[in-house]
Formats: sequence, structure tokens, C-alpha cells
Amino acid sequence: MEIKKYKSFEGIYHVIFPEGVRKIATLNFTPGHRVYGEDLIPLGKQEYRLWDPTRSKLAAAIVKGLKKVPIIPGSYVLYLGAASGTTPSHVSDIIGLKGFEYCIEFSPRSIRDLVFLCEKRQNMSPILEDARYPKNYEYLVNPVDVVYCDIAQPDQAKIMADNANAFLKKGGYILLAIKARSISSTKNPSIIYKQQMEILEDEGFEIIEAIDLHPLEKDHAMILGKKN
Repeated sequence: MEIKKYKSFEGIYHVIFPEGVRKIATLNFTPGHRVYGEDLIPLGKQEYRLWDPTRSKLAAAIVKGLKKVPIIPGSYVLYLGAASGTTPSHVSDIIGLKGFEYCIEFSPRSIRDLVFLCEKRQNMSPILEDARYPKNYEYLVNPVDVVYCDIAQPDQAKIMADNANAFLKKGGYILLAIKARSISSTKNPSIIYKQQMEILEDEGFEIIEAIDLHPLEKDHAMILGKKN
């Protein structure tokens, strides 16, 4: 078995198995602990967590060819729609001790699991709030390098823009996981992706990449943008 850096991305790895199979992984911030039943791969003094692209839209975007991952070691990240922490845990792995992740989640059921996860990871903080109202948690969140948004709301792009305008540093990045069927059950997803990108552009964000996540995530796209 061999571990290699995934392209030029910091904190993201390829696990290459003897039969030639390659899987994406992150270095486990809490060795010995799983988050969602993922496989742990020990190698020397390190332990890696396999990152399932069918359960994480960020992993899906990376596997599908995302050219830049702005979340790097030391990043401060605002994560909207953290749920029980599957993808946020991998973000925690990447940013390490010098970074920090503010996890916004509205569901009381999901936040319970998220709290238990954050107790083990000192670079994560759970916040039970509605991402539509960033004013409600502005006293808890410092300026961030990246805003990541994965929420099932019709106004996803507007929610992203409002949070980025409130918390994102100048020159910072946004990652928006668009859920087309949460916006319209009848429109073609490609039309919805274009409309959401136009909303972000109208708010002053530059769109850098747009990745269709099919077939790993049906009717989803990942949008990478930058605040100028």
C-alpha cells in the first residue's frame, strides 16, 4: 500500500492499494476514531481516513476534477449545513491544529451528533442556528478564509452570499454545493446551476469553477468562487 499527495492539494491524499485501486483520504485528526463508518488506514505512525465521494459532495467534486481546493492547513472555515459532520470531519483533518471550523446546523437531531464529534476535535465548533440569519451568530464567528455551503434551501446562493459578505475575508473563497431539486423539481438542473451562479455574480463573486457531481451525487453541482 502507498500513500501519495492528491495532485497539488494540501492535506488530501491518494491511498493506492496493492491491486492498483486508488481512493481519496485525509490524515486522521483523531487517530483511532471513525466518524461515519469509514475505513482507517494505518501507515507508519500516521493514520488516514478514506473519504467516500458518494457521501461527501466536496470529495465528489475533487474526484470529478475540481482544480483548486481552497481549504488548506491553517484555514478558517465557515461550514453552513454541517449536519452530523461527515464532510466537516474531513475539513477538520485538512485544516489541522492551526485552522478552525465553525459548523452551522439548524437540525437539533443532527447537532447532537455534531456536538459529540466536536468534543473530540478541538478545531471544530458546533453552532445551532439557521444559516439564513448570519446576524444571529456573528458574535461567535471570526473572519474566515472559506465559506462552504451545503443546505437544502430554495435560496441557497443568496444564503451563501449573505454569509460570505458577513464573514469572508477579502480574497477569500466560497464553495457552494447546489442541490437542484431543493430549488425546483421541474427545471433542468443545468439551468438551475446557471441561475444560482448568476445570483453569486450579481453579489460580486467571481465564479472560478463549476463541477457537475453526477453520477456521484445526482442533480448536484459544486461551485467555486472568490470574493474580490
